[in-house]
Amino acid sequence: MYWTLELASKIEDAPWPATKEELLDYANRIGAPMEVIENLQELEDEDEVYECIEDIWPDYPTKDDFFFDEEEY
Repeated sequence: MYWTLELASKIEDAPWPATKEELLDYANRIGAPMEVIENLQELEDEDEVYECIEDIWPDYPTKDDFFFDEEEY
């Protein structure tokens, strides 16, 4: 499974919490790129409920990761 910011942003607004099947349905309905659908299909646990994008991609950057503090430098 290979996520990028662009791919993950496609499902960021999914109706969380969601199961794998619900995420696949959402991705198909919004016309997400095939890479997003393939990544979701690779999720192993069919019955797991994912609370947010971080459950699928733990390294998903937050807004704090992009915040620049001039005083810090």
